[in-house]
Amino acid sequence: MAVRGSRDRRTDPASLPAIVPFDIPHLSRLNWELGSRVIEGTSVGDNWRHTGQRWELSVFDVTENTVVIRIRTSIGRERFYSAIRSELQSALPELESAATWRRIE
Repeated sequence: MAVRGSRDRRTDPASLPAIVPFDIPHLSRLNWELGSRVIEGTSVGDNWRHTGQRWELSVFDVTENTVVIRIRTSIGRERFYSAIRSELQSALPELESAATWRRIE
């Protein structure tokens, strides 16, 4: 009997780039097309810029309990992540206290 795949297949969980000073336990990576469509017409809740490099982190409120985090790299590429709002709120103090990140108004 041939079996395709493995029942115990493990995938690496999504993680934010190392330049971001926090981790979120339940994070999903969205492809660019889906991420850009999800945030279309949505206002930015928080916007941050790295002081030493040209990275940006933006948070979009997409549902009552879900946010989308957009990371714009120093060369302009965008990465999108879906996260639970409460987990992001627990992690934001680390971003606020990081010397290399500043909130953009």
